[in-house]
Amino acid sequence: KAQNQIVNMRPYANTLLKVISDVAATNRVSHPLMAMPAETKRVLLVVLTSDRGLCGAFNTNINKFAETYFKENANKLEQLDFFFVGKRGLDYFARRGIKPVESITKLDKDVSYELATKVANKLMEEFLSGKYDEIRLVYNEFKSAISQRVVSETLLPIDLEKTTFSNTEAHAGFSVDMIYEPTPELIIDQLLVKAFGVQVYRCMCESVASEHGARMSAMENATNNAKEMISKLTLTYNKLRQEKITTELTEIVSGAESLK
Repeated sequence: KAQNQIVNMRPYANTLLKVISDVAATNRVSHPLMAMPAETKRVLLVVLTSDRGLCGAFNTNINKFAETYFKENANKLEQLDFFFVGKRGLDYFARRGIKPVESITKLDKDVSYELATKVANKLMEEFLSGKYDEIRLVYNEFKSAISQRVVSETLLPIDLEKTTFSNTEAHAGFSVDMIYEPTPELIIDQLLVKAFGVQVYRCMCESVASEHGARMSAMENATNNAKEMISKLTLTYNKLRQEKITTELTEIVSGAESLK
């Protein structure tokens, strides 16, 4: 279910960004959420982990990646804050004396769009207020049931380099002059807010699918290891039991021979 959800979510999220890119490219529309800073000095790092363990290296890889990023950039940046989604990341950095600006734990079994929208609105408020120049998200990208990849993605400002006519324009001379109703500025404003919420929701869905895959793989490995351990212990037990029986038989025979 989680795998189908993220597979169906990706095309929609990517196409939505392309639509926004088309509008921005044809009308040269600007928006605060797309404004690239001259210099990145203040960064908010959103770390997306799970609330539960027993899922192999799922949380460990994210936490180590975020910790490495912190050590490499803490002295270069004026401000580097953390926003934790998931209990495992919060606990990991709490043991290292790092407190977040905000954290969300006790997540539902299935991440909801309402939760993603809540997080997205909070991040947009922080960015638009000028508190941060860049907001990055660290999460596990779902590859397959047995494979996940740690990804560090820039959420804000939104990068809109890809458009649907980047290739056709060069080969076929496709005209990008279009008429929009309502105004391009209004379309961009509404779509960017929706697109950002969708991107946050997509990342959460990626993380949920990766968590299920990692836990399934970890439990399968644990089961196989347990079976192997039981087999070895059973063999050892049988050897010791046979050795004890042999010793007892030897003592009985020796006792009988001595009586003769």
